[in-house]
Amino acid sequence: MEQESGSSAQPPGQDPLLLLSSLQLLWTKKEMKKLKEEIRRGFAGLPEPLAGLVDMLEGSSDWKGRGHSLGYYLSTELELWLKEHPAVQQSGSELKKLQARVLRLLAQCPANLLDPLISIYQLHTAERNCLLEHVRHLCRQGAHKEAAILSIKLKLQPDQDVEEMCTPLLLQDKTNVVEDYVAEYPELQSKLLQTLDSWCEPGFNIGGITRHYQGLSGAKPEKLNRRVLSKLIFRLLEKFHLDPALCPNVTNQRHLRTLHYLFYKRFVEKTMTEETWAEHVESTVGENRWLQGELIQLLLSRCDLSTAARWAQRCQLPEEMLPPAVAAELPKLPTRDRAEEATGGGDDEERKKQDYYQLPIPRAHIHFLQTWEETLQCWEKVLQPGQVVGMDMEWRPSFGSVGRPRIALLQMALKEEVFLLDLPQLLEQAESQGQEEKLPHFLQMLYSDAAITKLGYGMSGDLSSLAATCSALKDTEKQARGVVDLLTVDKQLQKSSADWKKGAREADALSPEHSSQERGWRQPEKGLSLLVQRVLGKPLDKAQQMSNWERRPLREQQILYAASDAYCLLEVYEKLCKDPESFGLSSDLTKSLVGKPSTKARAKLNKQEAASPSGQCQGARQASLCAPAALCPREFSVVCDNMLQGLGRYLRCLGVDVCMLQNQDEHRRAAEIARQEGRVILTSGLPYQTLRSQVAEGRCFSVNCSEKAKDQALQVLKHFNVQVSLADIFSRCQVCNCNKYLKVSRERMKQLVESSRQELGDGSGRGCLVMTQERPIQSHGATVPACGAAQPSPSPAEEQPQGPERSGASAAAPGGTALQVGTIPPGLLDRAELSDFYCCSGCGKVFWEGSHFGRLVSQFQEVLGTAGDQQSLYELS
Repeated sequence: MEQESGSSAQPPGQDPLLLLSSLQLLWTKKEMKKLKEEIRRGFAGLPEPLAGLVDMLEGSSDWKGRGHSLGYYLSTELELWLKEHPAVQQSGSELKKLQARVLRLLAQCPANLLDPLISIYQLHTAERNCLLEHVRHLCRQGAHKEAAILSIKLKLQPDQDVEEMCTPLLLQDKTNVVEDYVAEYPELQSKLLQTLDSWCEPGFNIGGITRHYQGLSGAKPEKLNRRVLSKLIFRLLEKFHLDPALCPNVTNQRHLRTLHYLFYKRFVEKTMTEETWAEHVESTVGENRWLQGELIQLLLSRCDLSTAARWAQRCQLPEEMLPPAVAAELPKLPTRDRAEEATGGGDDEERKKQDYYQLPIPRAHIHFLQTWEETLQCWEKVLQPGQVVGMDMEWRPSFGSVGRPRIALLQMALKEEVFLLDLPQLLEQAESQGQEEKLPHFLQMLYSDAAITKLGYGMSGDLSSLAATCSALKDTEKQARGVVDLLTVDKQLQKSSADWKKGAREADALSPEHSSQERGWRQPEKGLSLLVQRVLGKPLDKAQQMSNWERRPLREQQILYAASDAYCLLEVYEKLCKDPESFGLSSDLTKSLVGKPSTKARAKLNKQEAASPSGQCQGARQASLCAPAALCPREFSVVCDNMLQGLGRYLRCLGVDVCMLQNQDEHRRAAEIARQEGRVILTSGLPYQTLRSQVAEGRCFSVNCSEKAKDQALQVLKHFNVQVSLADIFSRCQVCNCNKYLKVSRERMKQLVESSRQELGDGSGRGCLVMTQERPIQSHGATVPACGAAQPSPSPAEEQPQGPERSGASAAAPGGTALQVGTIPPGLLDRAELSDFYCCSGCGKVFWEGSHFGRLVSQFQEVLGTAGDQQSLYELS
């Protein structure tokens, strides 16, 4: 760059641009220690260091890229140097001039330069109107993300329109920036959620918003549909701890979906009793007149007029809100109700005794415990060496709510009696007495005592909910000893005999007690109920399973159900131990059950389950208490519900085989893919209740949707014990999920790009070339980088795409995949440190070495392989 007159007479350290030239040489050589020393020495020699940094940033362009550029080192070292030399700080008109120049630079500034520049030039002291105008200028240029980040750094949000700032970010699917933008301002959080809720109002034209931002770079209009917005609103309500009443539109719609689900359970599946159903309906509609009106309409579609009229009377709906037929039925209710009561009854209870498993102990031996004094008899009997305890837990159905449910009832079954612990009441009582540690201490003693056998079914999920209920119990699952998860045994039974399920179905169909007409309405048994039917001859009556377990007092049917759910585990365990061979199990069943179940066979679980007669899916593992053998990402395949696309992208970056539903896909599509391709379903909220019933036990996992995608990915990897190595990171294409790449040298890539440009000039090309390489590189065993994201390990083979010399426009790959050379940024091919490029053989996307690799590893250190692997990573990065 040409210097001003007279600048050549100055010593090198006195001219900012000459200093920049000498520093660029050190930067190219990567002599970082010497570079930092020279930066500090250079700034000390400049008469005006603050102006010198602006001169250097204006005179260079290598600071504009992502990662730790030379500009980043210049800024951070000057910031540190100024702290040691506070007298150098400028003020007054000179500072304002520098602030104006720096603001112009911020339009092109990467995020990691914002903080040092704001600090050095004290931008928080600049005139606020000037800062706001600069942000508006960025928005007019389409730099909405940069405008929002700068606003966050300078705390400009209170003077801005939250809808104007956040709408384009939502269209660009940058919800994380939106969350950060309102994070510190409760008033803005409320305004944002009210705005989003107004877009979900029936009749609102969301298309008008997307048309207003037509042409917005990176816009994804499908992100502004009511379904996606509803999920976002509930997640933000949970995150910011706001009252759902702020968002009446989405709240009403969620309650309406819950009503539809309750009607399905009651009138289609017929798996919910009248009492349970009525409890949930009443709590769902509350005093909301609109929901009460929808309830009456649903009742008319499923029930008779008298039922609809009774509910109208129960809700005290005004007559003008009622359909004419319902209003006409109201006067007839008293006589009809009395007549029904007089003729009610029947032999329903007797029929249930014949159909379902019955508790073999007297009702007087079931104890409902609500005080610490009452529980003492329970502790004395349960904490006996050699004791066998059936454990179960109940909680109120969530119907789509986020987060883990809180335990409402804890059941412990012994041979002669059952104890039902009112957990909320006991915890509240202990807290009021300043003895919060009492109950957690007892439960920790129970679960950690290897001399006491604890029986359960799917205990991992129960213990996770227990930890969510009482934080003092968060490590119970890790400390558990002497546990038997009968879900694990159930899986072994399914594998041990090809006739297992067939026999259960035939027994159910040919039961002599009832004809097929009487039994035809019942849903097929599953889970614990099916296991009980296979081992003991009759299934569990699960009609009370979906009860409101938080409501007190519990109904008699709930108490009997809760006791049966825990006690049946004792009988199943006893019968399996007495005669394991008749169930196709090994004779040493007792030894294999007591303590932690054996996990030797689980390393090959995917292949075994893919071939099993039960049709279980590859890549999944049962949710048992004991941790299964570690899996590597390429052995783990999942299908992500469309609400978890961010999670899917993270898992794919870590090498997991991920199929992601599109926004327009129905949730049931996940179950179809899981069954067809052997995948685990990752979902959240209400769809979990439906999807888990469509696949085998443990094949559907509910993710906490209130957490960010990175934390969700950690949750999934830990739950399924997936161990990620450095070779797995970016081993799959982030776009198409393919795990095969072609390696192209920088020189060859230059030829291909030049050929593409020539074709574009002729009007015959579109920035894509056709690959015809015969053997693409498998990602297994070598780290394959993502775009600007990874630092690759040496590949197993040096394979170069070979195409016709005369055109230079094609490289050979199976299927003639188009190579997307048009996506390579200008100037990238001139970077000497980039020796190779990697091309996805599935979609043609081009990837190169970058800084994302190190960042991703630092985020997922706790699920990576060995410390030695991590050390090698830092040497690379």
